[in-house]
Amino acid sequence: MSDIEPTVEWVSDAAVIQDPTGLHARPAVKLTRLAKTFEAAVEIRANHGNNWTNAKSPNKVMKLKAAHGEPLHVRAAGADAPAAVAALIDLLNRDFDD
Repeated sequence: MSDIEPTVEWVSDAAVIQDPTGLHARPAVKLTRLAKTFEAAVEIRANHGNNWTNAKSPNKVMKLKAAHGEPLHVRAAGADAPAAVAALIDLLNRDFDD
């Protein structure tokens, strides 16, 4: 469950996980490193789950166990929220390629 107030305005989008092994350690670390570059609160949710997870926590991101072909939902709240969501969606669409 999110630690952010329910009245906060979220920016959100989703992208499909392309990596054949899903959201494992390497892509999880890339995702969290990118999320940490933004001031906004950034959260993700696997399509099979109901709870949002802090995208800035590698451990929490890996625990999602998001699988190949599964949509990953991204949302952010804060001044740079649109940029945060756009950057994370771009990373997912590039299959975590640098």
